[in-house]
Amino acid sequence: MDLIDDGGLIDGITLWDGRSERGVVSLGWNGGAVERVEDAASDRHSGLSIIPGLVDTHVHFDTNVADDGGPQDAAWPIVTPDAEKAMHVAGNALRFAAHGVTTMRDLASSPVQIAVARAFEQGVIAGPRLLAYGPVGMTAGHGDLFTPPTLRDRPPVADGVDECRKLVRQWARAGADGIKIYTSGGILSTGDKVGWRNHTRAETEAILDEAHALGLRVAAHAHSTEGFDIALAVGVDSVEHGTGIAPEHHAELLRRRLPIAPTLIVHDAILAGTDPRRADAREKARTTLARRDPAFRAAAAAGIRFVLGTDANGHLVRYGGQLDELRRMRDLFDWTAERTLVSGTSDAADAVGLGDVVGTLAPGFGADFVVVHGRPWLDLADLTSDRIVAVVARGRLLAGALPRG
Repeated sequence: MDLIDDGGLIDGITLWDGRSERGVVSLGWNGGAVERVEDAASDRHSGLSIIPGLVDTHVHFDTNVADDGGPQDAAWPIVTPDAEKAMHVAGNALRFAAHGVTTMRDLASSPVQIAVARAFEQGVIAGPRLLAYGPVGMTAGHGDLFTPPTLRDRPPVADGVDECRKLVRQWARAGADGIKIYTSGGILSTGDKVGWRNHTRAETEAILDEAHALGLRVAAHAHSTEGFDIALAVGVDSVEHGTGIAPEHHAELLRRRLPIAPTLIVHDAILAGTDPRRADAREKARTTLARRDPAFRAAAAAGIRFVLGTDANGHLVRYGGQLDELRRMRDLFDWTAERTLVSGTSDAADAVGLGDVVGTLAPGFGADFVVVHGRPWLDLADLTSDRIVAVVARGRLLAGALPRG
């Protein structure tokens, strides 16, 4: 199939539709949407199956694809022109898509990611779905301290209620899909402490009020227990990382079905010292994550909603890392393979507001799917990069080759 095609048919293949096994079907699509799913007369592609494309609810794509998995050059985002960055954002998205991720949400975007997302959406480039969330952080906050303090030309921040409202409006004008806030400090930012509160309650409430008034979802970076308290109190739409979760949060999380992106393997990598230049981050991670696993395990047992979110940027989480993240979630949360796969498809899609578009394979949904050897909803060992046969997004083949006949 040529990259410009957006219609096709696979007859006689086993389908897992995003929630359960559908059996052997004939799946047809046209105009980028699934047109029909019908029982097939024979299992023509025995050993293969189709699942919805994965949805990663937390990525960062403004990194240099040429680094090839090595430690990221901290100067690269500062010295690289936006036009060149756009090529790398698109390159990162396409590389992750080749490993089965057909929808991604970039949490801390700039106009560069917004432009690339629009190019994918308009079909200028055949690519995955990319949601771009504009960050609203404070001076000396987690988002601000990825840029060296002495650098004058730095990404925008907002201090005070009026500035916070204005920056939300500017992101809306630029075409952002949502807003990211910070209710604690971070691990990879340099010069802050994880326990720093970041914006005041009044500032945070103003951001939420303005974003929701403009129809924008809000994702909250939260590592501390206080940060988790603030995120719940102001009414965010998702919690990112969530390492400060405590039993007292469970009732409200269950009541609201609020999704949490646990970003497990990125923090595992920081703890392991994968990047030797990040000794300060490793120490922050050691103290911040000391109680993470038992707290997350208890939350999962209580029914808290965890969805796939990796913090992937091509470095600490490499291309295909989402597949490892799912297995890590399965093991930590004591989930079945199928329950885990739901968290990376239909439930993750719903968590980012695309539950009626992707994450499910049924008539009317987007033709975003992965053809794979095996039955990954029965055994996640079948969901590895070398077992992926084809990846389709918006009805267009992005990687591999579709089964014929």
